[in-house]
Amino acid sequence: MLDFLNEVNWWCLLLLLFLAFLLGWLLSRWTLKNKYKSALEECEKKNAALKNSAYEKANSTFSNSNTNSTVKAIKTMDHGGMPSKDNAEKPKLNFDSFGKADASQKDDLKLISGVGPFIEEKLNSIGIYTFEQISKFTKEDIDTVTELIQFFPGRIERDEWTKQASKLMNK
Repeated sequence: MLDFLNEVNWWCLLLLLFLAFLLGWLLSRWTLKNKYKSALEECEKKNAALKNSAYEKANSTFSNSNTNSTVKAIKTMDHGGMPSKDNAEKPKLNFDSFGKADASQKDDLKLISGVGPFIEEKLNSIGIYTFEQISKFTKEDIDTVTELIQFFPGRIERDEWTKQASKLMNK
């Protein structure tokens, strides 16, 4: 009989532990629900408003008078965390010192050693098309062109683009 009472006591203890666990779990749920009830209601209101809003109405809120405008990112920092040179004011070329040219007068600038298709395209984009223009570069012009095309500093002088351009111009 003692074994039977011992077994019943274990079952009662197990039942009491289960009831204590259940009571603790229910109380914690009720407490957390009351604690975050206002925040939950606010989120539910915002979700309902977003689901019920029409796409035209939502888009019209941010519409601009210029419908063809696009948003472009401005690079403010480069990979090293330094301020980017892209958003700084770019220097202007002094075309008075070496002359102006256009695409109709274009020379094959790739004949200059150190100028490939990529650099030729960059030079053309800033208004440099002919050997004559390059042959008349001053030190200031070289510095400005180097900064504008973002090419290796000193490369224009090292490869003597002005001398090569003069020779190619006279051919």
